[in-house]
Amino acid sequence: MSSSAPTKPLARSVPSRLRIPKLHINSPIMKLGLNADHTIQVPPLSRPNMTGWWDGGPTPGEKGASVILGHNVGNGHPSVFEKLGTLKPGDTVQVTRANGSVATFQITKLEQIAKSRFPTQKVYGKLSYPGIRLITCGGRFDASWGHHVDNIIAYGRLVNGT
Repeated sequence: MSSSAPTKPLARSVPSRLRIPKLHINSPIMKLGLNADHTIQVPPLSRPNMTGWWDGGPTPGEKGASVILGHNVGNGHPSVFEKLGTLKPGDTVQVTRANGSVATFQITKLEQIAKSRFPTQKVYGKLSYPGIRLITCGGRFDASWGHHVDNIIAYGRLVNGT
């Protein structure tokens, strides 16, 4: 699916569904904004199959980094991004958009990093191409904090838009 010529960015269209064939993920996407403390909202734990797109950035397929979040575990049960860390470069991610188009991305890199060292610029910063960032929690669960200590981030690049 890789091509030497860059894929042309798509027009803005809100995402509605995320598919990751390798992981058997077929998830609805909700819009996410910011919390009062300026951290990004997350999908509700009561909806383990729900992912969320940060609506402060580009839609998937537009030029720039489109960010989609999902839980790896919720209320003690596996959630949509439980196996996100098993993606490999070359795996594909498909995002269905409100206008009926599908933006297909190819994973280029996977990273597990301490939340205290979250790479904000690499995730949310400007890109010269249409990219996607899939984010979940990972690493050890710190019971005193009530959260995992790391984030798992899958980086991807648009390879096809139909």
